[in-house]
Amino acid sequence: MAATGEVQRLPEEGDVVIATIKEVTGHGAYVTLDEYSNMTGFLHISEIATGWIRNVERYVRPKQKLVLKVIRVNKTRGEVDTSLKQVSSEERKSKLIEVKKNEKAAAFMGFVKSKLKLTDVQVAEIEDKILQKHDYVYDAFEAIARKGPDAIQNLDLAPEIKQAMEEESSKIQIPLVEVRGVMEISLKRPDGIEVIKNTLAGAESSKAGARSLVTYIGAPRYRIIVMAENFKVAEKTMNNTVEKMRSSIEKQHGTFNFSREESKKAHQQGQVA
Repeated sequence: MAATGEVQRLPEEGDVVIATIKEVTGHGAYVTLDEYSNMTGFLHISEIATGWIRNVERYVRPKQKLVLKVIRVNKTRGEVDTSLKQVSSEERKSKLIEVKKNEKAAAFMGFVKSKLKLTDVQVAEIEDKILQKHDYVYDAFEAIARKGPDAIQNLDLAPEIKQAMEEESSKIQIPLVEVRGVMEISLKRPDGIEVIKNTLAGAESSKAGARSLVTYIGAPRYRIIVMAENFKVAEKTMNNTVEKMRSSIEKQHGTFNFSREESKKAHQQGQVA
């Protein structure tokens, strides 16, 4: 509840909010709005689900957390009506991602605050500067994890703050995707094996957010694996790498055949170089 003389911050109609069920009644449920100093809102039975509802507690329970949409706000009386059934699956997913990012950001900034012995005001100033360039504070930490410290060079922050953020971002596990393929390479000339080895060595790289690896299966077959942040980057890297090798081998009058294998998701701690 707001302190005496303090104006209670209210959500706007159409806002998607996180709420906790406070009390269930025959007409719906009273909820507390987690992001608005736990102010009370109401979820009418008609806004819980489509169709006739015999028992409200079959749909909502005390202490349950829900993603709700604000459908009416009486600013004079400080009353907020909410809806569960009007929240789309995409809105629910987006809100939960936002909440998770904010929770992680709070933990990360807590580390920075403790390490550098900052005040709450200083932390708020840092967050304001981050939010000038990023949608969420957490996005800055994730950018470091993906691309390294250069990702926040455009932020007007002291070097020691950037260093602390870099240290904390190392805890972020970046999800990667993996695309694979098998190459059959033959080159009938005295130094053919050496040429193939050099060509394969040149295919292994870590750049542009992707990493390429080549492993030996058994002559004349070799596997190439490309890991990246998403399939678009991985596919582009795979295609470019394979075509460069094909061109190199065929210029030497060798044969080069490539076939794709099933792609999959992978995980890697830290950044892709």
